[in-house]
Amino acid sequence: MYQLTVLYHHPDDAAAFDKHYNEVHIPLASKMPGLRRYSVSHPAPGPDGSKPAYHLIAVLEWDDEAAFGAAVTSPEGAAATGDVANFATNGATMLSGSATLAT
Repeated sequence: MYQLTVLYHHPDDAAAFDKHYNEVHIPLASKMPGLRRYSVSHPAPGPDGSKPAYHLIAVLEWDDEAAFGAAVTSPEGAAATGDVANFATNGATMLSGSATLAT
C-alpha cells in the first residue's frame, strides 16, 4: 500500500475551508485513478485544551507507488492538487510513502 498524508495548517477562515473542502475538494480528489481509500480526520484539542497542530488530516491510499504516481500525474490529480491553493490559506504539508498495517 502507498499513502499520501496531507496535514492542513489552520486556515484563516475555518468555516470557508471546511465548506470548500467538503463540497469541492473531496469530490475532486475522490476521482483520482486507483484511489483505494480516503479518510479525513479533524484533530481534537490536546488534553490541556490547546489548539491541535493541524486543522485537518487527510490520508489517501493506493495499491503501490506506481498507482500513486499515475494518479497524481493524471488530469484528476492535477485538478485536486491545483485546488489546494483555493482553500488552504496557510498551506499544507504533504507526505507520501509506503505503508504497512501494524497489528
